[in-house]
Amino acid sequence: MANKPNQVSDQLVTWSELEGKVVLITGASSGFGWDFSINLAKAGCKIIAAARRLDRLETLCNLINKSSSFNTPLAMPLELDISADSSVIEAAVQKAWTAFGHIDVLINNAGIRGSTSTTLQLSNEEWNNVFKINLDGTWLCSKYVASRMRDAGIGGSIINISSIFGVNRVVGTGSLAYSSSKAAMHTLTTVMALEFGIHNIRVNAIAPSVFRSEITKELFQMKWLRRVSDKIVPQPFFYDATVDPSLTELIRYLILDSTKYVTGNVFIVDGGLTLAGVPIWSSL
Repeated sequence: MANKPNQVSDQLVTWSELEGKVVLITGASSGFGWDFSINLAKAGCKIIAAARRLDRLETLCNLINKSSSFNTPLAMPLELDISADSSVIEAAVQKAWTAFGHIDVLINNAGIRGSTSTTLQLSNEEWNNVFKINLDGTWLCSKYVASRMRDAGIGGSIINISSIFGVNRVVGTGSLAYSSSKAAMHTLTTVMALEFGIHNIRVNAIAPSVFRSEITKELFQMKWLRRVSDKIVPQPFFYDATVDPSLTELIRYLILDSTKYVTGNVFIVDGGLTLAGVPIWSSL
């Protein structure tokens, strides 16, 4: 019995296992991607921060590297427009791969909300742009990263950042393109998980609701948001939810080697917002 505490502690997973993991994060210049980059760097991950705004990425990487206790840089910027042609994306992935010698994790975070036009008002251009970024970009980044993981025989983890608007119990007017692209991302996640499993590559998606971040700052200043969230969200602290730790802890979990059996899932992180479908248990 005296050895039992030690036996238990030996089974506990610590975040120190993340140290040295190489993580490519798209859409890292703001919002979720910015917070993911900082949080994972604190855990000792090596970050390849990708986005279109190179100046923002350089600021992010400088912030990470200056605060790091490691002797070598933990973060490097990568200019990447995931709406570009496939050859451009493939070249960027190759550059990312050579930066630290390999990639352990891909976080497909880049995406756009797009137009709030109704179905009859939505233009072909608006529809195509949302799908080009939210779905095509995710597919191509995953394809080129996974092919290199396969060839190197190292396996890895792909994490797709989706939305509760991709869940079939959530609908809203003016969200046709966005909701459709995120629902398609969930199918993309499960099919890739099925196909990549033989190469020891797991694929999961996270479907969050709205969180406090740089991008949503103005939204959370709206007085009506708290009144509504208090009535329709079961968790009382939903209004104060931040990306870190609400999402970053789940990201860390999905990176760990010990989650090698966790694949093909869509993790809903919304404080219970979508549980009822419609708030029949409360009054608006």
